[in-house]
Amino acid sequence: MTQAEAQAQPLALKGVKVLELGALIAGPYASTLLAQFGAEVIKIEPPGKGDPLRTWRKLHKGTSLWWYTQSRNKKSVTLDLKHPEAQEIVRKLAAEADVVIENFRPGTLEKWGLGWDTLHALNPSLIMVRISGYGQTGPASQKPGFAAIAECMGGLRYVTGYPDRAPVRTGVSLGDTLASLYAVVGALIAMHHVKVNQGKGQMIDVALYEAVFAVMESLIPEYSVGGHIRERTGSALPGIVPSNTYLCHDGSYVAIAGNGDGIFKRLMAAIGRPDLADDPALAQNDGRARQTEMIDGVIAAWTAQHTLDHILETLDAASVPCGRIYTAKDIYEDAHYRARDMIQSFELPDGQAVDLPGIVPKLSETPGQTRWLGPELGAHTQEVLARIGVTPEQYAQMREAGLA
Repeated sequence: MTQAEAQAQPLALKGVKVLELGALIAGPYASTLLAQFGAEVIKIEPPGKGDPLRTWRKLHKGTSLWWYTQSRNKKSVTLDLKHPEAQEIVRKLAAEADVVIENFRPGTLEKWGLGWDTLHALNPSLIMVRISGYGQTGPASQKPGFAAIAECMGGLRYVTGYPDRAPVRTGVSLGDTLASLYAVVGALIAMHHVKVNQGKGQMIDVALYEAVFAVMESLIPEYSVGGHIRERTGSALPGIVPSNTYLCHDGSYVAIAGNGDGIFKRLMAAIGRPDLADDPALAQNDGRARQTEMIDGVIAAWTAQHTLDHILETLDAASVPCGRIYTAKDIYEDAHYRARDMIQSFELPDGQAVDLPGIVPKLSETPGQTRWLGPELGAHTQEVLARIGVTPEQYAQMREAGLA
């Protein structure tokens, strides 16, 4: 499908108005996901420098490449939220919005007269998504919270890495992203309640640490029943065998997940060990878990004799789940990514070609779209403020005063 054909298709969230307050990752990424499916997202940024994400990581002519992808399809409006006049403008915008998404420290918006009670009174059907490190309540709620700390408190960091070394991070701001996903789920549930059940708007409280904690599988049941504390296990998946990463003859690594009973048999046959494929003691996972070290040793001995490409070809032919450890280059050159439209081409404002990640999930009738890249700071301020009656003269005065 061409870009023109994609843009001709309907957007599922067309007509939904989202007001984004906040910066960096968790709140803004949540509104990005809504914007990809047609919601109008008005992003409020402080005049002057805007969202700090504009200068994070790799820059192109002073602007973050991350900014262009995370802020696509948004409208940038500059307002100094510490000023009463700007606060009144936000209240007017919130009165017409379906969703407000914010990720300030709890209490900040209340201090500015923009808290839930105030905005809900102005707009009873409003949905307010509040993302913070520790949530809006509780003894830790006033502490500053970033994803790095949330991943620790949520239990993820402790189980990531190797047992003989310090815990490590995952390489991306996973705590922020998980919180964004839960925020979007909450917003969509609440919108359904308003529009289908004729219910009132509501406040959605998303804590970064809870978003991480929610994906920690059986961590707590195992502790509550048997006192078991899950530890770091490197690349292995303890108790689910075989599932590990193995060194190849050419110095590459391959991930092999042969933990299904039938898959294990095919894997052993493919690597020349039919004796293990037919061993009754290894027919089910519990038996294999008791001999993890032996099984991993057998697989590692085989991969050490072959190149990564040979291993992938052999195991693909045997229908054994396996894969290379992808770098950015691997992703960029992968035919499957291209076939699924997961690498999309655009131009930066100066004409520089840039490729961005495609949109997830894929909807058959109303797929998401990238209509424009992250905008220049304040690009839509005058347009948006005109809707609530701000004249060009008033806008010029606000600019002169540093309010917009």
